[in-house]
Amino acid sequence: MRTTTDFDVIVAGGGLIGLVTAWRAARLGLRVAVAAPHTPGEASGVAAGMLTPATEATFGEEALMRFGLLSRDRYPEFVAELRADSGHDVGYRTEGTLQVAFDTDDLARLTELMELQARLGIQTRRLTGRECRRLEPMLAPSVRGGLLAPDDHSVDPRRLTAALRAAAERHGAALVDARVEEVAVSAERVRGVLLDDGRRLEADQVVLAAGTWTSRIGGLPEGVVPPLRPVKGQLLRLRTPSGEEPIVTRTVRGLVRGTPVYLVPRVDGEVVLGATQEEMGHDTRLTVGGVWEVLRDARELVPGVTELEIAETCVGLRPGSPDNEPLLGPTRVPGLHLAVGHFRHGVLFTPATGDAMAEALTTGELPDYARRFAATRFSHASATV
Repeated sequence: MRTTTDFDVIVAGGGLIGLVTAWRAARLGLRVAVAAPHTPGEASGVAAGMLTPATEATFGEEALMRFGLLSRDRYPEFVAELRADSGHDVGYRTEGTLQVAFDTDDLARLTELMELQARLGIQTRRLTGRECRRLEPMLAPSVRGGLLAPDDHSVDPRRLTAALRAAAERHGAALVDARVEEVAVSAERVRGVLLDDGRRLEADQVVLAAGTWTSRIGGLPEGVVPPLRPVKGQLLRLRTPSGEEPIVTRTVRGLVRGTPVYLVPRVDGEVVLGATQEEMGHDTRLTVGGVWEVLRDARELVPGVTELEIAETCVGLRPGSPDNEPLLGPTRVPGLHLAVGHFRHGVLFTPATGDAMAEALTTGELPDYARRFAATRFSHASATV
């Protein structure tokens, strides 16, 4: 039987970005539904949870990193509000991040990174190899040096997802266990969505936040959703033996012969080790080569990692836009919004994205700090191809 329910906003996608959009919109009094299978998202359920704009700063991505810094700095208040609304602890850790270099070439890259950080006004401290090992005694003697980013923190994305679900529900959001197959458009504006179980939900506004699957949702004019490519990441969740000291006490990011690797500790003793970055389409196979590369590089930096138990193996798909920047806010179809394309930074960008989308849904415009990422920035190019 086809049923119709009226909402102000329907969010397609139940990952962090979809849920934070729903929570923020519901807090403003909008009637919200989140349509997504009740399972962790392709990226959110796998992500390591690093909030590290300082140690991920990249030449040519200065604007993106400024957005990341803004979002990172909102995290303390964001976490407090979320805890009050949900009652959940999200595993927020504030010990900082240590970025280390395996050899002299890696150390030269860290020197360049510090120059970029200084340009962006990011405070970091250069450390010798000995100073790095004072902070993290399990680091290999061969580590040449590093830098400490005291304001780069971490959060547990699985706990964060559960908290956002609970907070959204507390403010009246309906969580619908179904996938959006098609957006219903008539008279050139959004009218609602059609679900994969045959139901139709009606709403004046729809937010597409389904990660890499967003561009597969039907019913839309060509070019409204720019191409989104999945970027595969393979990682491991490791467990410290009971009674033993943690192998790292803060997030440790490393460069090993130019290849990045990271270890992110959790409050429960788990350590997330990752991750590959592979352009393989929607391939979610766990491969021997991918796992071997991650373990090989981690062992070079922290030899004791080989003594930990493998608790879980994970494969995620990061949603990459054509320019690797988010797609936010209104599209050229009235009532249709995007909140996708966060690539490697979905967890980091969650607070700023939630605030930006709430403003777009209530005023029709993005706030100034998010306008660079307007969903319509590729529309002209698409229309002229």
